[in-house]
Amino acid sequence: MQNWLNFSKNSNTLNYALVGMLFGLMFPIIATLIRIFDAKLSLEISSIILVQSSDSLLWIIDTAPIFLGLFAAYAGRRQDNLKTLYEELQSREKELTIFQATLEQRVDARTKDLIEANRQAEKRALQLQTVSSVARTIASVQDIDTLLPNIAKLVSDQFGFYHTGIFLVDEANEFAVLRASNSEGGATMLNRQHKLKLDTHSIVGYVTSRGEPRIVLDVGADAVFFNNPDLPNTHSEMALPLRVGGRVIGALDVQSTQPNVFAEGDLATLTTLADQVAIAIENARLFSEARETISESQATFSRYVKQEWTGFANQAKNTGYMFDGNRTVALDKKDKREKVISLVQTGRLTLEKESAEIAVPIKFRGQTVGILDVKSKKGNRQWTQDEITLLESAAERAAFALENARLVESAQRRVARERAIGEISTKVGAISDLDAIMQVTVEELGRRIGGTTEVIFEFETDETLPADNKL
Repeated sequence: MQNWLNFSKNSNTLNYALVGMLFGLMFPIIATLIRIFDAKLSLEISSIILVQSSDSLLWIIDTAPIFLGLFAAYAGRRQDNLKTLYEELQSREKELTIFQATLEQRVDARTKDLIEANRQAEKRALQLQTVSSVARTIASVQDIDTLLPNIAKLVSDQFGFYHTGIFLVDEANEFAVLRASNSEGGATMLNRQHKLKLDTHSIVGYVTSRGEPRIVLDVGADAVFFNNPDLPNTHSEMALPLRVGGRVIGALDVQSTQPNVFAEGDLATLTTLADQVAIAIENARLFSEARETISESQATFSRYVKQEWTGFANQAKNTGYMFDGNRTVALDKKDKREKVISLVQTGRLTLEKESAEIAVPIKFRGQTVGILDVKSKKGNRQWTQDEITLLESAAERAAFALENARLVESAQRRVARERAIGEISTKVGAISDLDAIMQVTVEELGRRIGGTTEVIFEFETDETLPADNKL
């Protein structure tokens, strides 16, 4: 019953049908009453039946409630359809409004995302450009003591960091030692030779011991790391390992005064920078080692050349010769003039625009071993380029001839040495007696080594052997 009432309230079709039927019911009632009054009958049930049965027109009038109810129901149904359509339109309008609002929110969110993505892309492009600039700058520096401070300063200036520190692992692989920094606090730490153990108790120690980058903030559990009195303004820190061939050689430590300043994009960019820094450090180290090796080789070679030349030059009777225009005069070994000593030390041509004398060095495998000295008898004169070229060519040819002579002399000495060794070996090899072998050996060596006072050949016996060598 309640549902029917609710349906009648909400349905115009039923309401209109009921109203139409009630309105149509008035027609047969009024027509019946008129007929009763016209026939002057009393208002009774029998009168109503009599009038209805006697007048067929009333039968047609009696159908008025049915037709009016049907017409009213049709009108109500159209009204219900219009109402339903209106409600659907309102619902669609609400959905469109909600969708529009949602779409605007999505567009705003997407726009913000695009703006943020564009900002991050621009930031990353700028960082990569900075990394490239830093890499180009540090690639030209080959001295590691100059390279490390330059890197620290460039990274801080280009990225705007409060502090940049470069740590290198020591030879014992126990500590990460601070080698360069840009900040005042870093300078203080450098002065006290600041170093951190390779463990997880510090950020740098964590990075160098595990080979993994680390970002920390001054909140939560990470706040314990921000207790360095030398760097009191640090609120964000990132440390990245410096790797060379899978080996961690140190760490790049950067710190900022802004909280939460480092993101994953920064980690990727600065990892690229750390790789460039590691390559530059390794190249500088290798260059330094190569330079030391070359210097040692040059020093060894210079000693060898000097020794070879000294041995070869000592065989000459005189230190040189002089031609005075008429005759050639030998120079005594004691007559070593100061100019010769000076030119040998410098190894450079001494010549002024107008002078009475010109000296050209004679170089033996890069070592100056003598000079060609030409002096004008008429005082100062203008030396022509042809004259200078002639002297330099003569000095070069003389050095070449000296080198050939030394090689011939050295080869002759080797041949004589090998011949002597062969002769001694032949004589000793033909003897089987122990005493005779020792006797022949010392006699042959004594004859062939000039100026030797005595030659001793003695082998170890049981009495002379150390206790730990005895069986």
